[in-house]
Amino acid sequence: MLRSTVKAVLLRELAAVRRSVEAYPDERTLWKEVTGIANTGGTLVLHLNGNLQHYLGAVLGGSGYVRDRAAEFASRGVARGELLAGVAAAERAIEIGIDAVRDDQLGAPYPEEVAGRQVAIGDFLVHIATHLAFHLGQLDYHRRMVTADSATIGALSPKELPVR
Repeated sequence: MLRSTVKAVLLRELAAVRRSVEAYPDERTLWKEVTGIANTGGTLVLHLNGNLQHYLGAVLGGSGYVRDRAAEFASRGVARGELLAGVAAAERAIEIGIDAVRDDQLGAPYPEEVAGRQVAIGDFLVHIATHLAFHLGQLDYHRRMVTADSATIGALSPKELPVR
């Protein structure tokens, strides 16, 4: 059940990332820097796409994706279409990564060390979900700051969770 719940939450949050990117009025505002804020909207999207494709797609799902974490934070002006293609790739990474893990493996060690530590697969899946939600909130605030638009994109809606 944990796997299906984490999968549903990750796909819900990533759908909200997509809506956030689409809610920016243009590509320039995606990359607009705000004093005191470390990352632009575009940077957050690149980082989330890379994170999910690496930890779920490559490590758990064997996708072959090779992450360039430094580029996630250094790149600027990436086109909206390319960011959205990355979101689609991250969605596929969620599917293949979660589906590659069996319920009886959740207590097993995640296949690579994380921050110099060995953690359980289930614990790391929960961490990945909270990491995505944290950065989704930053993305939403960045969009609101640079556009002065307080409209919601419907992030974190319980209505998007599966009914069991």
